[in-house]
Amino acid sequence: MSTLEGCFLVAMPAMADERFSGSVIYVINHSDEGAMGIIVNQPFKDLAFADIMDELELGDPDAIIRLPDGIRDRMVMSGGPVERGRGFVLHTPDFKSDNTFPASNEVCLTATLDVLRAMAFGPAPKASLLALGCSGWGPGQLETEILENGWLTVPFSSDLLFEVPVEERYDAALAKLHITRASLSTEAGRA
Repeated sequence: MSTLEGCFLVAMPAMADERFSGSVIYVINHSDEGAMGIIVNQPFKDLAFADIMDELELGDPDAIIRLPDGIRDRMVMSGGPVERGRGFVLHTPDFKSDNTFPASNEVCLTATLDVLRAMAFGPAPKASLLALGCSGWGPGQLETEILENGWLTVPFSSDLLFEVPVEERYDAALAKLHITRASLSTEAGRA
């Protein structure tokens, strides 16, 4: 199987792992050694960007309170069951630090505090998504899950990652394949 880096995975109804039910995952890394991705459509219900800034003491509390609502209240995704206490930011390549990893030509990953400060106080990347935790697979595990009808693969689109409202990303990802939830089957098969 060729690399899935930069693609999306869409959980199928037959997904055996409940933690991934209904999820859309952006694949950051995929090789013979395994894969890593971030769930991009499952926000924490009671956690916002300002809460992270405050807990990590990444700015004067008064400055955090004065942030525009769109920044202060932005969603934090539950990126997956691995390293749940670690933050990962997917963003456009207009922000770079010494610790920025280019996941593709259009998306970078930064997992250090400097990107959070930039998102709050500038200069911020044009588009970004903050997640706590990530998703990981060992060698051959993702390929097996795909063969067992656990995932669909969807080509990358910037709008799906950064623009489509979170609650619409699953259906929007399916629409990229010209299918709907109603057309999904729990049965695996081969043509």
